[in-house]
Amino acid sequence: MSVALELNAEIRTVLGRSANRRMRKSEGKIPAVVYGAAEEGQNLALNLNELTKVMQSDAFYSQILNISIAGKSQQVVVRDLQRSPDSGKVLHVDFLRVKADQEINVNIPLRFVNEENCVGVKIGGGLITRNLIEVEIRCLPADLPEAIEVDVGELDVGEAIHLSGLKVPDNVTIVALLLGEPDRDISVVTVTAKRGGSEMDEGLEAVGQESDQASEGGDSDTSSGDVGAQGSDS
Repeated sequence: MSVALELNAEIRTVLGRSANRRMRKSEGKIPAVVYGAAEEGQNLALNLNELTKVMQSDAFYSQILNISIAGKSQQVVVRDLQRSPDSGKVLHVDFLRVKADQEINVNIPLRFVNEENCVGVKIGGGLITRNLIEVEIRCLPADLPEAIEVDVGELDVGEAIHLSGLKVPDNVTIVALLLGEPDRDISVVTVTAKRGGSEMDEGLEAVGQESDQASEGGDSDTSSGDVGAQGSDS
């Protein structure tokens, strides 16, 4: 587990959309809320500059944060972050309290390694397709990993790594696999053949068919026209 990030927050007493807009525009603060762990929710105000600095760390979205509220520190994780659809600016943050003895569900980023040395790419000429960029896990706060590493070095063309093939730390469980349903064991990353190669093969095959049909005589005009149309479609 990485070192917890630090944030300071003020208790927010004036609520409502107008108050929130005024807070963002004139005070340089962002409204937030913290809840969970069988405690009452609290409305908070975060300093925008401090929040922006902390958000530069990838760990902000998946790791434990220490928020100091009125001199009392609370451990939390980010549960939701709302942005403006126009500007992308942060509008509101939801935090979930965590307790040392209570498991939590958190989305953890996947860190792909050895892509440049992938067998299916270097030798097979294939392409790597990332089907997931994060995965939901369940664990105690102390066991929360910063990321889950996905080594694609040995993948060949046509092969994939599924959720069940991920190497997760001890005491960490992938939520999708808890029910034991095969259809939940989805593909994380695959190596596929380049489309360009298959299209070229199809084109050469069409040309070969056209040549064969043209040499038959009789129906050569009609056959040639059909192959030409197929060639255009491909």
